[in-house]
Formats: sequence, structure tokens, C-alpha cells
Amino acid sequence: MSVEIEFPLEFLVAGTPVSLSAKRRESVDQWKARVIDATRAVLPEGHFATEGPVAATLFYFPAAEMAGDIDNIVKPVLDALGKHVYVDDRQVHRVLVQKFEPGNVFGFGTPSPILQDALNRTKPILYVRLSNDPFEDLT
Repeated sequence: MSVEIEFPLEFLVAGTPVSLSAKRRESVDQWKARVIDATRAVLPEGHFATEGPVAATLFYFPAAEMAGDIDNIVKPVLDALGKHVYVDDRQVHRVLVQKFEPGNVFGFGTPSPILQDALNRTKPILYVRLSNDPFEDLT
């Protein structure tokens, strides 16, 4: 039985994101597998990938100052979610990505329970939120 995904979808991926330009291809593949594994707790069994537009929010909480560029962690995450959460990453209409290095964490007013979990967890950790409304929060 196929089941539609209920959005928004939030989950955490423990560990340091791997850049698309990583020297070892297997590191990228392992990271993508970790992203997919992290979705299993929040996706219904037998779900099918949405065909509609998607907005992605990625908040990275590193354990120390981030060595690489924040934009390099986006593509492997979006590629991992393709054919799993959405049919093709061309459906991603908006991406919000931000790093929160130690000592520079924003005081979120009303974080969701999953984001609160990210704030409380051992770092590094990546918070991912996917929405089917690419215009949310735009006024």
C-alpha cells in the first residue's frame, strides 16, 4: 500500500555532513545513506515520493568552527532525498541553509520539538525540515 507523505517533515542526521567535493566518493555515498536512514523514523512505511514542490531547511550545528563552506553540504542531502521524499530535486523550489557554530546559536523563540532536540543533542548534528509549501514564511 502506498501512502502520501505528511508535510512538514522534520528529522535529524547525526554527524558531520560530507561535501559533494569530498575526495572519497564512498564518503558521500555513506553520508547519503545516513540521511536516508534518518528519514525512516518519520516516513510512513510504503510511502511514495511527492511530485509537488518542496522547500528544504538545513540547520547545521557543528561541534567546532566549520572547516568547509556551508553551501557544499546542500547537494548531497538534496540528492539523497531525491526518489525517496520527492521524485527529483528539480522540485526543490527553496533551500534555507545556515550553520550555528558553538557560541553563535540563535535563541529560537518557539522551536519545534525536533529542532529543540537538535539544540540539546551532542554535536555535530544536521536538522532537516521539508515542506510542501515553498512560499511559507514569505510575507
